[in-house]
Amino acid sequence: MFDILFSSLGHLFTVSHLLYMMVGVLVGLVVGIIPGLGGIAGMSLLLPFLYGMEPTVALGMLMGLVAVIPTGDTFASVLLGIPGSSASQATVIDGFSLAKRGQAARALSSAFLSSMIGGLIGAIVLTGFILIARPLVLSFSSSELFMLTLLGLSMVAVLSGRDLFKGLAACGLGLLIGAIGMAPATGEFRLNLGLDYLYDGLPLVVVGLGIFALPEIIDLLVKRGAIASEPCRLGEGWRQGIRDVGQQRGLVARCAGIGSLVGTIPGLAGSVVDWLTYGHAVQSAKDKSQFGQGDIRGVIAPESANNACACGAMVPTLLFGVPGSGTAAVFLGGLLLLGLQPGVGMIETHLDLTYTIIWSLALANILGAALCLVLARPVASLTRVPFAILAPLITVLIMFAAFQATRATGDLLALGAVGVLGVLFKQANWSRPAFLIGFVLAPGAESYFYQAVQFQGADAFQRPGVLIIGSLILAALFIPMLRSLWSKRRQTYSVGAASTARAEPPTLGAIDVVLFVALLGTAAFAWMDVADLSLIGGIMPRLAIAILGIACLLEIARCLVRRPEWQHQPLRQQVAWLAGFFALVAIMLTLGFITAATLFCLTFLVAIARLKPWTAAGMSLGVTAFLLGMAQFLTLTYPSGLIDPWLFG
Repeated sequence: MFDILFSSLGHLFTVSHLLYMMVGVLVGLVVGIIPGLGGIAGMSLLLPFLYGMEPTVALGMLMGLVAVIPTGDTFASVLLGIPGSSASQATVIDGFSLAKRGQAARALSSAFLSSMIGGLIGAIVLTGFILIARPLVLSFSSSELFMLTLLGLSMVAVLSGRDLFKGLAACGLGLLIGAIGMAPATGEFRLNLGLDYLYDGLPLVVVGLGIFALPEIIDLLVKRGAIASEPCRLGEGWRQGIRDVGQQRGLVARCAGIGSLVGTIPGLAGSVVDWLTYGHAVQSAKDKSQFGQGDIRGVIAPESANNACACGAMVPTLLFGVPGSGTAAVFLGGLLLLGLQPGVGMIETHLDLTYTIIWSLALANILGAALCLVLARPVASLTRVPFAILAPLITVLIMFAAFQATRATGDLLALGAVGVLGVLFKQANWSRPAFLIGFVLAPGAESYFYQAVQFQGADAFQRPGVLIIGSLILAALFIPMLRSLWSKRRQTYSVGAASTARAEPPTLGAIDVVLFVALLGTAAFAWMDVADLSLIGGIMPRLAIAILGIACLLEIARCLVRRPEWQHQPLRQQVAWLAGFFALVAIMLTLGFITAATLFCLTFLVAIARLKPWTAAGMSLGVTAFLLGMAQFLTLTYPSGLIDPWLFG
């Protein structure tokens, strides 16, 4: 055993292995910084170069990319408020808030260090799991996997704060939208409105960018300032971020452990673990008042878990040939290209290569974190740039990332539609994370529930693992309530606590009223749409409709019983920017994606950002070059329109 370990370590420090690992790290950083691409696109970029490569060298390059993308995507999440990938969505909540307060460097340094530590812990856990995980992973049936999805949904109660019913309504809407498309059990099509684009449901990247990225871009454009409202003192922020990780070392260890374990469960992985660990950070904190407004723990928790989760996802990929994530699925294809068959043979025949993968993951995490810390100063300086300069570039980037989800024009229209919902949620202070959690977990919850009932019947929910996870769900739901009641009880016995012990009144605004009417109308329409479905085919949408409708009615009843506090919720300028976005989509479909993007950047930078024409022209040509280069690398065909074939054909 030890001779194989040291032999793998020798492979790690060969010149060729280190060189190609650095190539993977650099590609991973670039792909991670570009919002919406993530590991799937990055891994796809590297696959064509694997033919004929030595397996140890090729694995170093692939592991460099796998390890670093969860670190590099923090730049977009913190600095731009755009999830760099599905695994960095929770980081946006507090990371972007810190950047807007001028503490971008603090958020970045703490994120990079906690990512490195989480990756190292994940590599250690992976080492142990390679030998002992087989019976453990095989013991998880569909019923345990279903309960794990419910555990993720229980985080909605933690993240919704005092607006619990609004959070549940948002989660119900997410579940309903996640149920669009074909029912996994019966093959029936649901809620597709007769549109071919919706037959496979909405892509996660489109929903993630629409619900988070577009609202943040519009909000910053309305404010017409820099991303950071205060100058970012990078030196002090860098040191403070390091100290924050040291002070929260227990949180780092716990979240890395959660990430490692969740990563081993196929299908959950990065799109869930950041919300689980963010919810854990909120739930375990004594002072929750700053979460959502720039609490460093809201950055450390998900970032500690992301890299560990990437390591954990390698367990089912290597042992069973079952990819633990989308990135791992592409990595699995890379193994097959190299002539390696995942399974028991990776332990019996290719144990040296297996440990080479583990060593590469650990070293790549260190290299990636070091590079990100070096780049933190120049990249964080973007927060002081007037956002009007960055807005057209980021908008085109988001539209590019959304389009490459399914490479259909419907991606752009769906991005705008979800963006409208995101703007309404943001202006009315409804929980966007709750919506996204519901959307992400809907397909898995339905599939696991159907499989559990089909294969195990009533016994599915009497298994020990199910009961253990069920107790964790109850704890997640009731511990916050008990803490709140205990806190109020203590306040009633303190001096002058009579006024503070009173619960805060609900808030209500014009957008809230619009949302209640629209959501109840959506629930009624969806109920009629699924009326003809079979029991199994319609169980998930009906459950989602029930959660959505009941939560809305309970919040309305709450407002009727207690006089709500009227809240001004501005929307006029946001509507104007949304109309501009849809106009841009129409121009792209008419003239061509590349032509419209170039003209949009040039016009915006000259007319709104007030840049000099030659500067605006140079930046616009850079956008053109980027789009052409990505089309070449990804064999991507943009909407051609009338002019693109003539100019770029």
